[in-house]
Amino acid sequence: MIPSWLSWDVAVISFVFLVVILTFLFAKLIDRLLKAYFVLASKKMNIDETTYGLVRRIIVAIVYFSGFIVIIFSIPSLRDLSIALFAGAGFAGIVIGMAAQNTLSNIIAGIALATFRPFRVGDLLTIHEEYGRVTDITLGYTKIRTWDNRRLNIPNHIISDEAIINWSIDDPTVNWTVEVGISYDSDIDLARSIMISEAKKHPKVMSYEQLLNYHSYAKKGEEVSVLVTELGDFAVNLKLYVWVHDRSVAFNTGCELKEAIKKRFDAEGVEIPFPYRTIVYKKDLEESQHESVA
Repeated sequence: MIPSWLSWDVAVISFVFLVVILTFLFAKLIDRLLKAYFVLASKKMNIDETTYGLVRRIIVAIVYFSGFIVIIFSIPSLRDLSIALFAGAGFAGIVIGMAAQNTLSNIIAGIALATFRPFRVGDLLTIHEEYGRVTDITLGYTKIRTWDNRRLNIPNHIISDEAIINWSIDDPTVNWTVEVGISYDSDIDLARSIMISEAKKHPKVMSYEQLLNYHSYAKKGEEVSVLVTELGDFAVNLKLYVWVHDRSVAFNTGCELKEAIKKRFDAEGVEIPFPYRTIVYKKDLEESQHESVA
């Protein structure tokens, strides 16, 4: 017996081929036109790239889906099959939903991310202990370029369940810390004055006037401060707090401050101690006890 698909006439095959080509070309055309419109409109209005990108992808997906429907209903055997599946839509929906659970959850999560916008394209994030910039949000994945230029494609349903640190939204300023340990013999006040002095000289550290532009409640002295955070086993640990304009410059600023502080400590005699332990052997301890008794 000849398979049903072999009985299709040349006209049907040609029509299907034509629909596939036209659907592909039309989808690409729509995608390019929408991209061009966004570039043009963004020069005149403040358009959110995140929401726009999602809408653009939904429109392109509708074009592909429409072409698929046209092909289905142009082939009698597929049309009859689709009608039968539609009649049993309840069972088919369960089967399809279970088979495409991750895909559907990614799409739904992608729509939720674009709607509620916990982050936007261009924002700096820390997620999964990775720090980077959001480059795109698709229906399935969120794309992030990390600080070392790696590309992370994270499924949207995973992101929607994770705690995210957004360094860009609302207030981009960051209160960055630099930890330094000094010896117990060193002068704490001298070390503190050196750390504050080096911080205030750094061009990326915000001044009090600059901080007031973002935090009107800030008090004088809060822009740069040093606290003793721990009396450790071999060092007095100091923590320097500085404000920087955004997270993208915070790490490098911290590294440069550590270098500058180390050079000033060396020049002014503030010791940064090495870890050390005092080891007492049991034999020596017993001999010392005997000598003290004698």
